[in-house]
Formats: sequence, structure tokens, C-alpha cells
Amino acid sequence: MMFQQEPADILARLQGLRDADAPTHGGHVLSYVYDSGLAGLDELAAAAIRMVQPVNGLDPTTFTSVATMEREVLDFARRVLHGDGDVVGTVTSGGTESCLLAVKTARDNWRAAHPDAGVPRLLAPVTAHAAFQKAAHYFGLALDLVPVGAEGICDAPAMIERMGEDVALVVVSAPSYPYAALDPIVVVAAAAAERGIACHVDACIGGWVLPWLDDVAPWDFRVTGVTGVSADLHKFGYAPKGASVLLQRGRDRQRAQYFATTRWPGYPVVNPTMLGSKSAGALAASWAIIRALGEDGYAELAASCARSTAALRAVVGGIEGLRVVGNPVGPLFAVATDESVSAERRVDPHHWADQVRTHGFLLQLQPGLLQPNGVRLPSTTHLTITPVTEAVLPELSAALRAAADEVRGVPAVSAADVLAALPAEALGALQHPDAAPLDSQTAWSLLGSIGLAPTGAGAPSGAVDAESAGSAAALPDRLAPFLALVEALPAPLTERLLTELLARLIEP
Repeated sequence: MMFQQEPADILARLQGLRDADAPTHGGHVLSYVYDSGLAGLDELAAAAIRMVQPVNGLDPTTFTSVATMEREVLDFARRVLHGDGDVVGTVTSGGTESCLLAVKTARDNWRAAHPDAGVPRLLAPVTAHAAFQKAAHYFGLALDLVPVGAEGICDAPAMIERMGEDVALVVVSAPSYPYAALDPIVVVAAAAAERGIACHVDACIGGWVLPWLDDVAPWDFRVTGVTGVSADLHKFGYAPKGASVLLQRGRDRQRAQYFATTRWPGYPVVNPTMLGSKSAGALAASWAIIRALGEDGYAELAASCARSTAALRAVVGGIEGLRVVGNPVGPLFAVATDESVSAERRVDPHHWADQVRTHGFLLQLQPGLLQPNGVRLPSTTHLTITPVTEAVLPELSAALRAAADEVRGVPAVSAADVLAALPAEALGALQHPDAAPLDSQTAWSLLGSIGLAPTGAGAPSGAVDAESAGSAAALPDRLAPFLALVEALPAPLTERLLTELLARLIEP
């Protein structure tokens, strides 16, 4: 048959779309992407993906390569995370799925041990990844988030005090994503073990780099009481999205992760993950990269990350008006305003991140958070450091310093000022969100009033040229005003508005 479009034209169109993306290589995006700096790894991963492109990872008894690759990836992961022969696991589609499955496993095991009990509880510090909030929502657990210190440090006594028979799972991080703080895993896991509670270490961001860094407190299966660890291959494992490893201690315990049924007239369904049919591409790429790098290769890349992190922390430490939050572990850290200096010398981290963007680098803005105990976590900017960062250190350091000089003394965006500038009808809807549920059109109108309705996105069918609509959808260049609204407005309202925004971006 004849193609309706020539393959070359299709790929040219795709290249045009990709050209509008943030760069995935070169060290100019300090979140979301993990660039090893080794072109050969990308080529190896692409070749491995191409070889398994037709394979269905659903059935490793039919496609035995899937079972072999997964077994070898898990063997390597178990070794570097210090698991013994009782530690078993699964390769998943990413950190979120690993977290979901860890919670699902704990819930089902808790229910089996407490058949007449009510709703189980998921206990975690506020800094635990949002995927655990999703897991509690999906699987019907009561979410109990424990406030942390002002520097993002997990409060071990507060965590232990809230452990009870209704807790199905305790979650700690190695490290936390927002501040790169290593939670007090030894103390919390030991207390959980004494009470017969499962304890999961979320090492999605740290699991493939912390094993090769010096002076890191024990956090993995060496720690008594740790029943599970998640570690993302598509972060510092340098594999393509999406691939993660979930390891759990105890075969009988881990089997609760599975879903199995023979109660239909089709083939027996036995799934260790949320997905049924699935690509084997990310698994094959992960397997190939692990074999290419080995422990020595990962150690070398981790050392590069450590050198760049130390250099950038020193740069930030030398910028008047900014400070590194807490005592970060691993190649990531958060930056906040240094309030010990006078107001005219301070640097707002969100203005700073917006200004750094004009110098060619993308940092990640993080909102502040007022915790239920009254302790406020500061507004910050997040940086994740990868091996390729070392090649751009002089340019990046200059950009960080220059941007700080350009916005020093500019006060943080006032949410009240942003709100006051809105039309009266938009302001009324934002200030009284409970007056009526927001339907999609109202939410979209509010986004337009705030300036967050991208041109072309969500427009009526036919109103925008299909070939140009994708490139027209973009958020404002300056995100500081938006983050101010996120901090100021009720969480349910911002969540509804953001849901509408993301939904409209992909509507035909």
C-alpha cells in the first residue's frame, strides 16, 4: 500500500516539533533530563530499543528475552543496593509506578493481617514524592503527611510518634526531591520494624548515584527494617524514559504486588505491574546501558556529578542574597533567599530562575508551602546536576551569578498584587472557589484571565491550523507570578486549574 504521507515528510514534521522542545542534551536543563554526556550510550540505547520494538513485555514466557533482561537488571540492582537472596523485584515503567506498587503491596499485606480493620494509613514526611499522594488516592489509604523542619529535614520523633497498628506503610526518601535531604532512614526503619510496619525507601532519584558517593549514611537494604527500595533507571541510570526498579524484601510479601486472574475465557492474566501489554524498549535500553557501564562506569559518572555539585554549591554560596537549603545529599539541591541580608541585597529564587532562563539555562521553580503546624517551607529553585554539567560549568556559573545581579533587590511577586490586577469576575471566582464547582469552560476562562491560557491550546476545532497549534502552546516566559498564585490560592483550586491547563494542551 502507499503511505498517505512520505516518511521523510513525517520525520521532518517531527523534527520541527522537537526543535520547539527544551534541549535534552548539553546540560542546559537542570531537571527532567539526565544526560550522561556519552553519545555512545544514546546510540546503544536506541539500537537496543529497535531490536525489541515488536516485543510484548506482557508475556516473558513467549518473549524469553524479556525475562532474561529483567532478571539481569534486577541482579545488578540488588547487588548495588545491598540486597540478599530474599530481595526480589520488578522493572517498572517509572518511579511513579514503582511507588504505586510499593503502596499497593503494603496495603494488601496489611489487609491480609487485619481482615476486620478499617482504612489503612500511609505515613510519610511532607517532602515524600507526590507519587505517594497519588498512590493513597488510587488505593484508598488515609494519607498522613508529617511536617518537616524549615530546612526540609524529616522529623524522626514525629514520624515514630504517629506509627500505629493502622499504618500499612512508612515512606522515607533517599534523598527527597525538593531539597535533596536524606531522611533519617536508620532510625525510622528500626522503629517501623519494632512495630511490624513495612518501611519503603523512595530512592527514585538517588538509587543509581548514591551507591557511588562517599560519606552517605546507610539507606538501602543494609538498614534493618527497610522492606522496599525504588530506584529509577531513567534518572541516574541514564536509561530512556520510562524505567525504574522496585525491590522488595521477602518473596511472600512481594507477591502481593501482582494481579492475577483466570476468571475470564481468555488467556490467564498475571501482571507484576500496572501495565499489561507493554514495550520492552526501556527495559532493553536499561539492560544494555548497565552492561556497558558496570559499577566502575557508574562510579565515574557519579564522581563527575559530585564534582559539579560541589562547584555549583560553592557558586551559590558566593552569591549574596541566595543560600542552599539544608544539607543536600546527592547531585541535586534547592536554593532559597538568604533572609539574613538586608532586603535590598536579597535575591528571590523565582525571579532568579526566570532570569537564568534568559541566559540559556532552565532551572525548576518550586513553591513555598505552609505546613499544618505553621512551619513554612520557603520558595525555592531546584537544580539537578548530571555528568554533562561538568562541560558547561563555566558558562552555567556565569549565568547564575549574572542573573542574581540582575534581579537582586527585586521583591518576590506578591500574590495579592497579581490577584488585584485580574478582572473583577475572575477575582471573584478565585476568591470564592466554593461558590460553585468549576466547569471546564470557567476554569479555562480563569486561566486566560491569569495569563496562563496558551495561544492555540483548547481553541475550537478548526480555529487554529493543526500544523502550528502545537508550537503555539506555551507558558509565559516568566513563571514567578504563576508560582506566587500557586502558593496563595487554595490547593484544590490550583489543582483544578492546572488539570484544565494540561488537558487543553493536548485537546484536538
